[in-house]
Amino acid sequence: MHPSMPAVKRPTSRTSQKPLLLTPVACVVWGLLGSAGVHAQEAGEEGIQLKSSPLLQDQPGTATQESLPTFLKGERTFGRPDLETVVEGNAELRRGDMVIRADRMEYFQPDDLARARGNVYINKAGNVYQGPLLELKVDVFEGFFTQPSYRFLRNGAHGEADRVDFLSDQRMAIKNATFTTCERTPGPSWMPDWILRAASIDIDNEEEVGLATGAVLSFKGIPILPIPILSFPLSDKRKSGVLPPTFGLDSVNGAEVTLPYYWNIAPNRDATVFPTVMTKRGLNMGGEFRYLEPGYDGQVRLDLMPDDRLRQHTRWGYAYTHQGRITGSMVPDSGLGLSLSLNRVSDDNYWRDFTRVSSSLTQRLLANDMTLSWSNWGFSNSVRTLKWQTLQDVSSPITPPYDRLPQVATQYQRSGVNGFDFSFNADYTRFQSDSALTGQPNTQRTFALAQVSRPWQTPSGFLTPKVQLHASSYQFDTPLSNGAKSASRIVPTFSLDSGLVFERDASYFGRALRQTLEPRAFYVYTPFRDQSHLPIYDSGATDFNFANIYTENAFVGNDRISDNNLLTLGLTSRLLDPDTGAEAARFGVAQRLRFKNQNVTLPGGTPVADRISDILLGASLNWDPKWTFDTTVQFNPKTRRSERSTIGARYSPGNYRVISAAYRFQKDLSEQLDIGWQWPINDLWGDMGQDLGPGQGQGGGRWYSVGRLNFSMKDGKLVDSIVGLEYDACCWLGRVVLERLQTGTTSATQRIMFQLEFVGFSRLGANPLKTLKENIPHYQYLREQINSPSRFSNYD
Repeated sequence: MHPSMPAVKRPTSRTSQKPLLLTPVACVVWGLLGSAGVHAQEAGEEGIQLKSSPLLQDQPGTATQESLPTFLKGERTFGRPDLETVVEGNAELRRGDMVIRADRMEYFQPDDLARARGNVYINKAGNVYQGPLLELKVDVFEGFFTQPSYRFLRNGAHGEADRVDFLSDQRMAIKNATFTTCERTPGPSWMPDWILRAASIDIDNEEEVGLATGAVLSFKGIPILPIPILSFPLSDKRKSGVLPPTFGLDSVNGAEVTLPYYWNIAPNRDATVFPTVMTKRGLNMGGEFRYLEPGYDGQVRLDLMPDDRLRQHTRWGYAYTHQGRITGSMVPDSGLGLSLSLNRVSDDNYWRDFTRVSSSLTQRLLANDMTLSWSNWGFSNSVRTLKWQTLQDVSSPITPPYDRLPQVATQYQRSGVNGFDFSFNADYTRFQSDSALTGQPNTQRTFALAQVSRPWQTPSGFLTPKVQLHASSYQFDTPLSNGAKSASRIVPTFSLDSGLVFERDASYFGRALRQTLEPRAFYVYTPFRDQSHLPIYDSGATDFNFANIYTENAFVGNDRISDNNLLTLGLTSRLLDPDTGAEAARFGVAQRLRFKNQNVTLPGGTPVADRISDILLGASLNWDPKWTFDTTVQFNPKTRRSERSTIGARYSPGNYRVISAAYRFQKDLSEQLDIGWQWPINDLWGDMGQDLGPGQGQGGGRWYSVGRLNFSMKDGKLVDSIVGLEYDACCWLGRVVLERLQTGTTSATQRIMFQLEFVGFSRLGANPLKTLKENIPHYQYLREQINSPSRFSNYD
């Protein structure tokens, strides 16, 4: 520390106050003694316990800033006490998170005003400004800077201007300014790949937004977008304003242009309006509103096309979801849970023409579902209404599912009552649909299930006997084929589930592991009750997999209770990390041994007479973090062939490098191969890039291939496909993505999306990022702010 550097303690008010002009050593000693004395006094009076913290304070509070001293140093220092201090030669002023350096600096203490000339440099909380002349009120950070260059910490943007007016420590106005995030390279002929030139740019770091007026955006030296006024984000924080237009080409819609407007209503509410012009169809008005409250949240989307030239009529659709709880004096103490999922469109062809609008997993079955739930006295209760909109296709008609108008259910469960577990479920549902399409009468069904179990469980195994009683009653609106308008059924079930767990320390391929051996036996007996006369309203066959093989009923829903006299045997072995418990590998096998035919079937089904079921084989490997492998095979021991197989693998050696593949086979139905990837093309010629971490790419000048292909080996053709290229030029990214979606057995839609992303500023073009993220497993954004930058990363 230079011996001529004084420490100036500025006054706390504009009244006359004699400052302390101290040498550096004296300043430090005084600061330590004063601080220690104050804290000791506070501790003695209020009992404050100080705690150490390993973290530096990134953003000091206002009160802290005002109490901080001002330090001045330089080669020559002179002035008048309590009035001004002049520093010449390598002058420096430091206060809190701000540093000012210049050839000459004047500091006027009563006004807290600093004037600096010659090679002026400011670092304010990591934001850097440089220029010839500065005048600044240090505490409130108000003043001006002439002919400055600047660099912002949050997004790495920089530029030059005629003048910067500092309005506060968070706001500034930049006149005749440039703005870019392209890093300067050596040489006088350097020009950024993209640059925004504006008559003025207003920066608001508190709102994290910039406003440019009279601006022109240029790319590769070519003006591409004149902008009278433009608001742009300085971070990932949401902000209101017109978003950049998006462009695309679609085989059904033609050329598309969308100009979205985003409204940040509140921190927990926002809305987006996105009018889209389609050259083949007309104007589509879309809108989305989202809300998030402490007790509820929801989202609604609306689309309206007043005159669709493709179909010659008005098209519309909406989707609304809501989840929340209702509290008040008129509701149970636990509150009422309300769940809504409403979906409806104008016509049967909507799913085909607007393939990317619907969020429904089944685009031709749109659910309008409302559930009200509550709990009291140990019971969990619900009232539900479910009505479907079925979008029919004359070439591929589907039987509409049953509406539930209403469904009333209750559940009671208690555990550990003298070692026993009890549960009771009851359900009343009124099923309605078009009988001409379903071929069945509508009905009112009452169902009840009571069960008692006595589990014994230890670290080495478990044993759980269980008794169930199923009861159902039907009231039909028209007679059945046997003339009956009502029916009932009572079915008991007994099951016994048991398993053992053996462990041992093992070593494979030089790796210490803990190996388990877990045999399991599950027996179930359900006597036969003839249910062939009962229609099907919500039942279907369960999938044959490891999740369902140890269950009592071969059907889901409540219209069929399978008769069973069978034993399921299984064996699982796992390899675990002894320190963390992480699973490195799992192997499993299971098979059913049937002692009697299963005679209860779905309509058109045949009794199950095989005494030995297919063998279920499964394996998963996570031996190396780079590799994952998972497979399930249903093997028929009679034919010695697989009935169904799923094999999947993923290789990911690092960021932005992932290849996943899956093979799915179901005998006589389908055989598909699915491949997805994200990989740097530069690897092909030995350019392996840099490991900059997630969200930062791998350096400039790199190409990435992205895509996902779903190929039907049975039909010999692509079903769905996404293929694209991404280019990372450091300060801008380019994307071209081709998407093909199958909409029928002989029809498909194609769309091409292209996008320019100016890093730290905005994106132009269609937005394929959502498509890539949803379809490519483990896809990573080339730019994504994982952590906000700290001022200490650019500390002087």
